[in-house]
Amino acid sequence: MNWKRPLAITLAAATFGTTLAACGAPADSGAQASSTPAAQAQNLSNEAVKAPKYVFLFIGDGMSYPQIQSTADYLGALEDADYWQAEPSLDDNGGAVLDGPSYLNFINFEAAGSAVTYDSNSFCPDSASTATSISTGHKTYSGTINMDETGTTAYETIAEKVHDQLGMKVGVISSVNLNHATPAAFYAHQASRNDYYEIGLELVDSGFEYFAGGGLLKPTGAEGDQADLYTLAEEAGYNVVKTQAEAEQVTEGPVVIVDEHLADGDAMAYELDRTDDMWALADYVEKGIEVLDNDKGFFMMCEGGKIDWACHANDAASSIHDTKALADAVQVAIDFAEEHPDETLILVTGDHETGGLTIGFAGTDYDTYLNLLESQKISFAKYDSDYVAAYKENKTSFEDVLADIETLFGLKTEGEEGDKLVLTPYELSQLKTAYEKSINETATGMDEQQEYVMYGTYEPLTVTITHILNNKSGVSFTSYSHTGLPVAVLAHGVNAEQFNGYYDNTEIFNKLADMLNVQ
Repeated sequence: MNWKRPLAITLAAATFGTTLAACGAPADSGAQASSTPAAQAQNLSNEAVKAPKYVFLFIGDGMSYPQIQSTADYLGALEDADYWQAEPSLDDNGGAVLDGPSYLNFINFEAAGSAVTYDSNSFCPDSASTATSISTGHKTYSGTINMDETGTTAYETIAEKVHDQLGMKVGVISSVNLNHATPAAFYAHQASRNDYYEIGLELVDSGFEYFAGGGLLKPTGAEGDQADLYTLAEEAGYNVVKTQAEAEQVTEGPVVIVDEHLADGDAMAYELDRTDDMWALADYVEKGIEVLDNDKGFFMMCEGGKIDWACHANDAASSIHDTKALADAVQVAIDFAEEHPDETLILVTGDHETGGLTIGFAGTDYDTYLNLLESQKISFAKYDSDYVAAYKENKTSFEDVLADIETLFGLKTEGEEGDKLVLTPYELSQLKTAYEKSINETATGMDEQQEYVMYGTYEPLTVTITHILNNKSGVSFTSYSHTGLPVAVLAHGVNAEQFNGYYDNTEIFNKLADMLNVQ
């Protein structure tokens, strides 16, 4: 099974802007368990109380409105060149005609809400606490998974509830590690998200029928001296599969499928680096449906985790391609819902925003040139591992590095007049400084604070390349960390309307628990 279906995109509704606008005020920030009886009566009328049999929850890690909109606008820039011309076409009355870009499939879902994301100690929360809010309806500290702020009280997750109380089968998919914070928040309970081995033990003990995506971190413990988690999973009855050929043959669970082509950090490759012979996130959703489908229904959580990783590194092109990959995965659920229209609920949301991404940059004023991002052919991580490492070893000349940069990112030192990918003297000097810092470990002359603003903790050469390409395209980042933006909550299918409005992220759990009637 090779995911070759084109990205599902639909024309934007004329009401897109108002649909995504905030509606009302946030719910009580102290909401911890379930909505009030009055709220339940108002939100879940007799006509809407039917519980979905199949629930898909897609979480774009680090994905908020900027990631969604930049991806949609990028697709529009590629699909409709006229949209981006300085001189738009004119209608019969002389008015400008700008055919809007095509949008991601989930943007036009029938319900659109917004969720605030702060946790117990930060307006810029982490994935552990925000995923805890989504999966349990409780706030907690950053870094904590499904435990209270004292680290002593565990919270039961929506996945555990439907599995134990309703007999629904459960699947957890992630493009990053299966014991990373977001996937772990649906089966684990740990005071620290860094306790990867202990989280892995809870995966083994969960009894969930389907795990798929990236590999397990620290499978033999922090010191490498504990029983292998994969062996323990097999002993617990899981079929542990590590090749696509084996995965093709899987028809039932319990199963743990680890991507055959693990890349940085034992995660799936960035979509920008994925080749046609490698499974995409959509393939794991398709296989998950095959494994999980049964008379009692299923709950599937699928995380697009590398959106977050790309935004941490300020790599706009990689974040866009991984957002597209998430949309492809959502399309599998949409196709399934068409066959089960009265039984399926699909939710698409994010846990938080990463990077402070925005559409607009001082150097391009009111203009954007998002189609320039098509020039990037490789993720920052693959460029680091396949190119920068070799530059360091071989002390590759700046001229030869520039040749690679032109091939892989489109940035060049000369070109025709008006070519926006030609480096300015300022940009070339930035690249030269970053090259010297990365390859020759030459001091930049900047103080520590200025260097951090320029490079964060990333390879100076690589992050400088992506910064320059981002800015030429008309997008920019403000941070290498998470921000406090609200996230979209987009819903389609059974009870989708319950997710309209503006509320706390704990309400995602509350709404699901209410409609599924779990305690």
